[in-house]
Amino acid sequence: MKNDVKYSVSLSFEEIKLPPFEEILVLGKNSPHGKTGISKSFDLLIPNGFEIVDTDHGNVESVFINKRILAKMPKEKILKILEANVFPFVSEKEIIKVDFKVMIAVTVIDD
Repeated sequence: MKNDVKYSVSLSFEEIKLPPFEEILVLGKNSPHGKTGISKSFDLLIPNGFEIVDTDHGNVESVFINKRILAKMPKEKILKILEANVFPFVSEKEIIKVDFKVMIAVTVIDD
């Protein structure tokens, strides 16, 4: 007696970007991937694309900020926003991807 083997395959795929985040990455103090290792991998993927900012805030060791964001908004203002809204939720072993969209509105009044 011969058995027939049949296969059923369900397949989907989508494009990914490297690195897998575009704006900000928050690195916990004891994350499994250290600041140096992540920094070296980013230098290979996107040379000179991110600024690394060290912090003494609780469980957060450092923040990787896309330089495009820094061209629009001061680093100190970005860190203040992150300290209030993101850092309190970061555990020491985590790496957190932050979607950080900046919209600029200008009102000009001519005399």
